[in-house]
Order: sequence, then structure tokens, then C-alpha cells
Amino acid sequence: MRSRGSGTSSMSRRLQADDLGKVLLAPVAPSREGDACLSHDVHRSNDDPGLWVVYENWRSSGDLDGHFALPHMQAFVARIPDLVEGELDLRSFTRLSGAV
Repeated sequence: MRSRGSGTSSMSRRLQADDLGKVLLAPVAPSREGDACLSHDVHRSNDDPGLWVVYENWRSSGDLDGHFALPHMQAFVARIPDLVEGELDLRSFTRLSGAV
């Protein structure tokens, strides 16, 4: 079975990079609790502290959809527009390489 991933990159509003980081990190632990979450990681650019990437890897598309329907994710989604400039770059991926 090929897992489904979700990648998001965002640029924080000026002077709100650390606030965005806290919001991005908040759903990591709850997401990792279930068996369906294969990974959920937050990355910050070494060159630009306002640039963030979140990568999540889920067992299936249905699991990813269910994840975004959870209350903690709805709260997360509601906070993002106040902290980022422009639109989120949200994309879905299919992992082709096996787990390491």
C-alpha cells in the first residue's frame, strides 16, 4: 500500500515567525498518537526564519481526510490565516519509496 502525504509550506507575517512555529507544532503530538499517522514533522528554513514546511505522512487518503476533520486540526486551520502572508501552498503526495 502506498501512503499519502501532505506537504505545506508557508511564509509567516513579518514578526510572527515564532508564533506561527508554535501553531504549527501544536498538532504534532496529537497527530502522532494514532496508528494512521506515519510521520508528522515541522521544518524551519535555515536561511529564512519566516519560511516553514510541514510534512505529514498518512496510511491512506481517508486517514489524511479524517485527520483534517479532527477538532485540534480545525482549530489549527482557523489560526493560520492570521499568521501567514498569502495563501498556503498545500499539496498532496504519494510516497513511492518504501519505508526506511
